[in-house]
Amino acid sequence: MRDNLLLARTEAPDADLWAALAPDLDQKSATISRAFGPASKLLAVIIDKLSEAVYNATRAKGERRRTGGHRTLTHTWIWAVLVGAGFSFAAVTWGRWAVLATLFVHVVLAVEGLLWRMARVSSDILVWLLGATSAWTLVGVLNEPGNGSDWLFDGRPYLWLGLPIVLGSVVHTLGDALTVSGCPMLWPLPIAGKRWYPLGTPAFMRFRAGAWVENKVLMPAFVVIGAASGVGAVVLTA
Repeated sequence: MRDNLLLARTEAPDADLWAALAPDLDQKSATISRAFGPASKLLAVIIDKLSEAVYNATRAKGERRRTGGHRTLTHTWIWAVLVGAGFSFAAVTWGRWAVLATLFVHVVLAVEGLLWRMARVSSDILVWLLGATSAWTLVGVLNEPGNGSDWLFDGRPYLWLGLPIVLGSVVHTLGDALTVSGCPMLWPLPIAGKRWYPLGTPAFMRFRAGAWVENKVLMPAFVVIGAASGVGAVVLTA
């Protein structure tokens, strides 16, 4: 579902693309965990352990203990807001270099998420070089007057950077809520006696990730919607 949403939103900024992958940093086999070699794999292990600890420390009486943290802490809206606030703080505090680093990660993960088949057979170094050069170019463009560095917040360049990150994470959790496992996005709000209640659509509407309904129905539908949205955005801004 995550990849379908990414493919559908072809007009999304890089921060949205990165953020839609970010919640899976609690899983060592996820795209984001593999994107930067040993560094991202180590971070995935740390996030997984942190998520496991938070889950077991805050679970309700009737919820079983877990030995892994996937689809817990990083799949909540509180986590989304905290991560978005962290990136905004970094951008405002450290300026251009923080923005460059953030965009570098965004571009690399956009390539890994959208063009994953090609990324798997190419060198990681080539993907990282593409990310670095693209980030440098994007910052140069955004820093030009009127091009968006102070979008929404006059005089506070890149304070907005956390907003698409929050949006991307929320989109990810909504996509996971369509699967059979659901998603505990509203933690720690107690629901039906649980702190980690897996919210989702009615049971008859859910499906397993990778099932035919995802590939044959939702994928084409989201691609069409995304393409139409992109064309509409161009027309409205022309």
